[in-house]
Amino acid sequence: MAAADVSTVPPPGFYRFKVGQLDVTALSDGTHPFPVDSVMVGASEAQIDQALEHDFLGKPPVGSINAFLINTGKKLILVDAGAGALYGDCCGQVVQQIKAAGYSPEQVDLVLITHLHKDHVGGLASNGRAVFPNAVVRASKVDVDYWSSSAAKARAPAFLASFFDAAVASIAPYKAAGRLQVITGAGPIGDGIAAVTSPGHTPGHLSYAITSQDQTLLVIGDLIHVAALQLPHPDVTVKYDTDGAAARVSRSSVLKSAAENRYLIAAAHLSFPGVGHFRRVADTFEWVPVNYEAAATH
Repeated sequence: MAAADVSTVPPPGFYRFKVGQLDVTALSDGTHPFPVDSVMVGASEAQIDQALEHDFLGKPPVGSINAFLINTGKKLILVDAGAGALYGDCCGQVVQQIKAAGYSPEQVDLVLITHLHKDHVGGLASNGRAVFPNAVVRASKVDVDYWSSSAAKARAPAFLASFFDAAVASIAPYKAAGRLQVITGAGPIGDGIAAVTSPGHTPGHLSYAITSQDQTLLVIGDLIHVAALQLPHPDVTVKYDTDGAAARVSRSSVLKSAAENRYLIAAAHLSFPGVGHFRRVADTFEWVPVNYEAAATH
């Protein structure tokens, strides 16, 4: 018999699980090489190499871009929208995965944005049109004001200039339609969801606590980029942080709270599906991925 051809069928890009009565689906927007040597701040080359080797990772490690779809039974809520076309062929798969999971972009009622970096908002718009035409988009007022500011763009490092342009273009169709609503601080925003301020990576970075039947899922956005390095070394930041010191404080606070309360975590850049728990070990942390279940039955 002839050897079988290598399959060209795309790998599965969604994973469904339960949080109380909620159906939650992790969506893969794609993966890409993450340039740890040039992006991580506060770690020596030896620390980086040791951390990657400890977790059996190559260099550069492959990073995930994840989004999360929450079906409350009344609303379909998307947390972050992926990169769209802004990261090239590697990514921009959120809509594809929404459809594979049995939904359509038109069914999305609400999009919650953790922050306005291009790999989180690029998927909101395509050719100037809303990808989620029936959805309200909610994001931090601090972030919307910052990334829409020409003065802030002028003060920011040159490599972030395209991030300002991407943020403005991505939210534009929703703003024009009156469907961009800002979040002004921490607290409940409806449907068992609360905004948690976690600034540093961006000025208005938000996490979202989603609770049902005494179970809480905490969607943490970009508080962690490379778990292998930043969990044993929580002080390590990334050059994309607007305020590295504030990012360290937010990361430490959320990690401690999540570990103490045994929150289920959903993270944008931990290896897909990016769902699991943080376990505290002395002054460091470990990542415990969710136990795989073939069907969300519990």
